[in-house]
Amino acid sequence: MKTKFLALSLFLLLIISYSASSQIVKAGVNFANVTITNDGDIDEAKSLTSFQVGFTGDIKILPFLFFQPGILFTGKGSKTQSGETTDATYFRATTNPYYVEIPANFVFKTPGPIKFFAGAGPYIAVGVSGKNKTEGKFLGAAFNSENPIEWSNDDPSTFDYEEGSGYGIMKRFDYGLNGTAGIETKSIVLGLNYGLGLAKLQSGSNSSADDRNKHRVLSLTLGIKL
Repeated sequence: MKTKFLALSLFLLLIISYSASSQIVKAGVNFANVTITNDGDIDEAKSLTSFQVGFTGDIKILPFLFFQPGILFTGKGSKTQSGETTDATYFRATTNPYYVEIPANFVFKTPGPIKFFAGAGPYIAVGVSGKNKTEGKFLGAAFNSENPIEWSNDDPSTFDYEEGSGYGIMKRFDYGLNGTAGIETKSIVLGLNYGLGLAKLQSGSNSSADDRNKHRVLSLTLGIKL
């Protein structure tokens, strides 16, 4: 499934290259987090600073409406903590997964040499790398670790069944909705984007306890028109 997704990404890149009225190389900073449950296991969730880089197209549909598919390498994740560092027992984790993401936004633009734009659309993504760092104390004994993120190769079409699932393994596939807005000149695009994940992050049982754990990413980007 991962190979098929990457092949789809390359196919989309070709579509963007040949169909778009302009191509945009973009990069930016991500402020990533996840939604959390209210069961008391996590006391605090802090935004994780990451990055994105990629390529988007700008395909004109109407004078004021554009289709903007793209391919991004983007970081997500969160910092979570249970307890305080002064406690005899506490736990802190930094989870920083990276995805190849395909957004497909429809964007409205104002006329003129300086354009304001706003739009929305879906995205799909596949996890390709990342690390999970943990530290803490248990009854006064300190511990820490840093390990690659393990991915479950669950098929995104099987929404109610988790393939290869297990505790501590993230689902490889993510999907959700984007909202985007910004300002555009003849050669530069400044954008603000919010990614609302709809896929449950963790693999494991089908318990509803962690169903709210989903990606949330606010991004500030700079694009250069080619």
